[in-house]
Amino acid sequence: MEEKAVYLRTFSEDFKRKRVQELEKNLVTVSDICKTFDVNCSSVYRWIYKYSSMAKKGVRQVVESKSDTLRIKQLESKVRDLERIIGQKQVLIEFQDKMIEIAEKSYNVDIKKKLGSKLPAGSGNSGDKSTSTK
Repeated sequence: MEEKAVYLRTFSEDFKRKRVQELEKNLVTVSDICKTFDVNCSSVYRWIYKYSSMAKKGVRQVVESKSDTLRIKQLESKVRDLERIIGQKQVLIEFQDKMIEIAEKSYNVDIKKKLGSKLPAGSGNSGDKSTSTK
């Protein structure tokens, strides 16, 4: 049987300090570091306890606040995009209404009335006028 080699990864002190500084500046979250560098979250918290200047001063830091802030910014951006799309659709609707109004005047036809009327059930688009109301 072939044995699998087990590799123990270690991170330099400089590497750990840089990650903790990024956390303190709210550039990343603990989960970001865990995913990016494939490291256990408990290890990252040990780095924070050991290398954080704030932890040594007794300052309590909320480490995961970045993720909430980022999510809020993403949602606000999505709201702005949806509001822009709604505005464009509203302009299109107003344009179409104006075109219908101009066509009604030009051709002396009541287009809105014809568009707004409902066909009886089962009539489809066959053109059969026997089921229409007078």
